[in-house]
Order: sequence, then C-alpha cells, then structure tokens
Amino acid sequence: MPLVTTGELITRAAAARSAVAAFNVITLEHVEAVIAGAESMGSAVVLQVSENAVRFRYGRLLPLARAAVAAAEHAAVPVALHLDHIQSDDLLRQAPDAGFSSVMYDGARLPYADNLAATKAAVDWAHAQGLWIEAELGRLGGKNGEPPLDAHAPGARTDPAEAHAFVADSGVDALAVAVGSSHAMTTRTATLDHDLLKRLAGALDVPLVLHGSSGVPDGELTAAVAGGIAKVNVGTALNIAMTGAIRDFLAAHPEAVDSRKYLSVGREAMVRAVADIIRVLA
Repeated sequence: MPLVTTGELITRAAAARSAVAAFNVITLEHVEAVIAGAESMGSAVVLQVSENAVRFRYGRLLPLARAAVAAAEHAAVPVALHLDHIQSDDLLRQAPDAGFSSVMYDGARLPYADNLAATKAAVDWAHAQGLWIEAELGRLGGKNGEPPLDAHAPGARTDPAEAHAFVADSGVDALAVAVGSSHAMTTRTATLDHDLLKRLAGALDVPLVLHGSSGVPDGELTAAVAGGIAKVNVGTALNIAMTGAIRDFLAAHPEAVDSRKYLSVGREAMVRAVADIIRVLA
C-alpha cells in the first residue's frame, strides 16, 4: 500500500492512548524484517533511518531510503518513513525527496538555548516542506559509544516546565523525553520514572516519544504507553536478534559461505523481535 505519514500514525495513537512501534533499519534485511513482523501482527509501523545509518552507507541516504519506500509500497500494513537523530542540516533537507514524512532533529547535545534555536530553525524549514518533526529534550546517553548518563546527572531527565516552554517556542510536533531509558542498551534493565512521565504528559500537548526502548522491559513499556508515550523507538533489539542468530548459525555451520543462508536466519530472528515488541504495545 502507499506510504502513510508518521504524523497521522502518531496522532491517531496518541488520541487512543496507544503507541506506534518505530524501528531503526540499517540493511535491507532490517527493512524486510520490520515489515514482515508488522504484517504478522496486522500493525502499522514506522521505519527509521538514522544519521549514523546513513554514515554507515557511505554517507548516501537514497539507496536505503529507496529500498525502504519500495518495500513499504508492497506491504500489507501501513508503513511510514522517518529520518532519525539528524544533526546535519544537509541531510535534513534531503528528507522530502527521499520519501520521508518526518524527521527527528537532534539538538539534545546542545545547551538549552542553542538546542531551541537550532530546533526552531529546523521546524520552520520542515513545516514549510510538509514534514512532521520530533525533537529531544533531556539526554539519554548511549549514542555513538558514550556511556549512559547517571540518573541524577544534570540534564539526564526532562524537566516538565522546561519541556512545555521548549515545545511552545520551537513548534515541534512531538517530543522525545528522558525518563530513564538509554540508547544502545543490550540488557532490558531500564527502570522508567513513571511519575515524571505523568507530569510530562500533563504539561505537554504534543505526543511523547520514548527513545532507547530496547533496554526497557515489557512491563515498563506497557506502563509507559499507559502513561502517555505514543511512539516507541527500537533499534538495538533488532541488532541483538540478528547478530545472535547469525553467530549461532555460523558456529553450527562453520563451512557456510553463502551469505543468504545466515542473513535469512538473522532476518527471521528480527521478524520475531519486531512481532514481540508490537505485541507488548498492542
């Protein structure tokens, strides 16, 4: 079916007090697995391409984006395409022509005033192009090999009053909030601050997004959705599933050289991981 927009999926989810799963993709196998997993659950899904993934693909956005668009157009469920954690203005400006309906502009590394100014400029440009735009306030840590922030470190949590002002002044369509998760977690041990999430949901009139969800246990994810999270970002969980399955296959078949053999095993492991996450959010 034709691509849908991230904005319509998230707006509908927020109104229903549910959440849409958004999966970061790096290879065509990731794309196919996310769609197959979503189809198995009869659920809409968001495919996310991060700036780091573009860097991995020799800095070229279009090859993976074109593949994702083609796969989405043949999907049996609604699929949206989202450009994730973008710091490059040049990459931001490639989004509309590449098939993306939404962008997460990442100024969270900056001091508050600089983050607001950069995000406001990105929002003004994105809205003129018809793009839905997400931002982040508060630092999760875990990106690009940095350690997760201590729960009590300055800026580790999103302040509700600051978030209210940030959303009003920047005009963003959604806000990723720091409530206890961290990027790139390989164990599901995160404990979320549900009281803070409740206060953020009460202070803001835009959908809330949870980053670093691979490290969040099922019960915590369910509670987060009940508390106001409308978009759940998952990346590392897919890589764990794929890598583990390929390791096991190659250990059992050391003679294997046909990449289709082990990539298919890795892809199917990701299909199951996608379905499991969607099942928790349903």
